[in-house]
Amino acid sequence: MSHSAKATFPRTQNSASAFLSRRAPAWLACLLASLFACAVGNAQDLSRQQMQGLDEQVQEIKSEVLDIAAELSLLEEQLLYPSNTQVALFVALAEDRPFRLDSVQLRINGELVAHHIYSAKELEALEKGGVQRIFTGNVPSGEHQLEVAVAGKSGGNDFSEEGVFSFSKTVSPRLVGITLAPPGAGDAAIKVGNW
Repeated sequence: MSHSAKATFPRTQNSASAFLSRRAPAWLACLLASLFACAVGNAQDLSRQQMQGLDEQVQEIKSEVLDIAAELSLLEEQLLYPSNTQVALFVALAEDRPFRLDSVQLRINGELVAHHIYSAKELEALEKGGVQRIFTGNVPSGEHQLEVAVAGKSGGNDFSEEGVFSFSKTVSPRLVGITLAPPGAGDAAIKVGNW
């Protein structure tokens, strides 16, 4: 009997080891998978919170950069165009006199200061009453000559108009408005005035 007990015991131990060795990888794999899933879930929550925090920081930085850029632009304008020498030229279209504006060329004292070819969107904005600042620059105080050349189309015909105007610059900033209309409507096609 002891012989058979001896023989069963190793078999039982072997079968228990065999059972554990077959089941342990599956059991261990399940345990590890659950722990990994919990860790990943926590990491994803933490990662989402970190990403949201980083996104908020990026938005704050963008806002600050835009504010600084606006301030720098204003400072640049003040430095480059001090009020005692600043002149700004604006273009607008006359009301109720539609035409297609193709381009505008401006010279101050014979020097080309602006040449602009208009896109369909720009023309549409001008037709709706918009105003374009076409030039900002420096000129000394005193009398100056402004030459305006306009090209466009009215009533199916191409046209070009030119005009020479005088303006005086004092120590304060000078704003000059250029109002454009199609030729032959009774009024001048180019009008220049103070704004």
